[in-house]
Amino acid sequence: MASETPKTTADNTPAKAAASAKTSSRSGSRSGRHAQGGPAAQLKGRRFGRILVKLEKLTREEVHEALGIQKRRASKGERTKVGAILLELGKITEQDILEVMSGQIGLDFIALDPESIDEGLIEHLPAETARTYQIVPVAFDSERRVITIAMKSPDNFRAVDDLRLLMGFKVNAVVAPPAAVEAAIERLYAKSKGSSMLDVMADLENSDTLAAFEGRGESVDLDQLTAASQDNKVVKLLNLVLLQAIKDKASDIHFEPFEDEFKMRYRIDGVLYEMVPPPPHLALPIVSRIKVMANLDIAERRLPQDGRIELSVQQNPIDLRISVLPTMFGESVVMRVLDRSNVELEIDRIGLRDDELEQMNELIRKPNGVLLITGPTGSGKTTTLYAALSALNEPTTKILTAEDPVEYDIDGLVQCQVNPDQELTFARLLRSFLRQDPDTILIGEIRDLETAQIAIQAALTGHLVFSTLHTNDAPSTVLRMIDLGVESFLLTATVEAIVAQRLVRRICQKCKEEYTPSETELMEVELRPDDVTGRSFFRGTGCEHCNGSGYKGRLALFEILVLDDALRELIMQQSSTAVLRIEARRRGMRTLRESGLLSIYDGRTTIDEVLRETINEE
Repeated sequence: MASETPKTTADNTPAKAAASAKTSSRSGSRSGRHAQGGPAAQLKGRRFGRILVKLEKLTREEVHEALGIQKRRASKGERTKVGAILLELGKITEQDILEVMSGQIGLDFIALDPESIDEGLIEHLPAETARTYQIVPVAFDSERRVITIAMKSPDNFRAVDDLRLLMGFKVNAVVAPPAAVEAAIERLYAKSKGSSMLDVMADLENSDTLAAFEGRGESVDLDQLTAASQDNKVVKLLNLVLLQAIKDKASDIHFEPFEDEFKMRYRIDGVLYEMVPPPPHLALPIVSRIKVMANLDIAERRLPQDGRIELSVQQNPIDLRISVLPTMFGESVVMRVLDRSNVELEIDRIGLRDDELEQMNELIRKPNGVLLITGPTGSGKTTTLYAALSALNEPTTKILTAEDPVEYDIDGLVQCQVNPDQELTFARLLRSFLRQDPDTILIGEIRDLETAQIAIQAALTGHLVFSTLHTNDAPSTVLRMIDLGVESFLLTATVEAIVAQRLVRRICQKCKEEYTPSETELMEVELRPDDVTGRSFFRGTGCEHCNGSGYKGRLALFEILVLDDALRELIMQQSSTAVLRIEARRRGMRTLRESGLLSIYDGRTTIDEVLRETINEE
């Protein structure tokens, strides 16, 4: 039968909207209506075939016929879902499958008419959010602050949790045919305003709630602050900032208060870019909104606070780590964006050259010892460690990690979070690890002598230990460990290799062009024109794909110092870092600068990038 959906307006309550939208069914099939009194509740948790019978789409005999086919196929080792079999037989349609799946998790399925949705509803769901999550508003109850949204698939149920967090509303979800949702988004948001940063800023200027904060001092009424943090225009601005940052693959978002302005900046590929700044008096409402989303105390403005926000954008889990720091002119907030889909966790895809990959595969498969990854904050150390552990992550290997914080959840790894407030330090975790019968241990960072000593003890008792340090290059890591108080003979007995790394921006492939560098550019990297005869150099000219920067993405440069008998002897003699570096290079170590030059010759990065991230160590 053909379903009819009465016009849904902003004045309708979610209950009325859901009730007025009848369930759809395939043309010419049996009735697709749900039972009265809460259709989804009566279907939740039921088996696929039983729901089809309950919806009067099939008879019991037809379902049993499909189950019989499934059983016969299973006896031959072929696993097929009942829905797929019924689809093959022409008994049901894709839309029927969608309706049943919705019912199984307790969501109503509606026949959505894109032309009947009130255009006023877009005020409550911005275009950027609707397009990102592929949802459309169908009703809004202003008194109860409940929005009802239609989505294309019941698999997108995490969008409901995200919207509660992003919008500050209660969210009811229903499922509708994908084509109808897409058509509704196109109709409602084709000419929508407020989707650009400038439009949102203009709206902010017209808010009476937010105008009350202009010229305010330190004293702020908590109720007013709470109301401002829930203001629709503040919510819209912050959502736009977050979704744009995730879309542009930003690693950090900075909100910085100054005496006369409130800056917003993204860090993309290691470089900060300034955004259109909001009015300075909105600093407090914006920061308060972030605190609300991260479950932090909005009344506390004198002490640092840390929190996290979990989202799922386009089925990709996004973790936002929030750091709030009191400053002279207000609170500075940094949101670190951890996007699992934007990180390569396979060791052959993190940027290692062929010979370096061979070295790393040998090192991470040592039966015991210590492997140290070094570099400054943001140089990709954690990604390299995760890639190494992913390569070792097999049912036959027990892997324990002590991290601060746990950045990515990986199946098969037993991951532990350091918690200094509960005196759960790296050292305390490591003592417990040794009683857990591990094969491989990851220590997020060696910060003190106690942690270093237990890591070495673990290596001496037959474990493979991975960890990080903050040093400038591989040879200087030896001096850093000795400076912490580690004995030279323990270092030589346990450390197998030290890997230093840096991240440089990769040339945008869309606007990449060949060029001839000037003699001055070559001199800066200690090259003469004769040294580069026959070599090609490239750069990005800037395009829409790379936001005019000429770069898109990053690649890692590595310096791998493998300790052999000669180098261990120099460490025992407490030789200087310079002597260690000279001997390591003589024995085949490629420095960060040399690794950078090879990436320049490969056309993957530029002279400017290598100069920015490495130094000449002649």
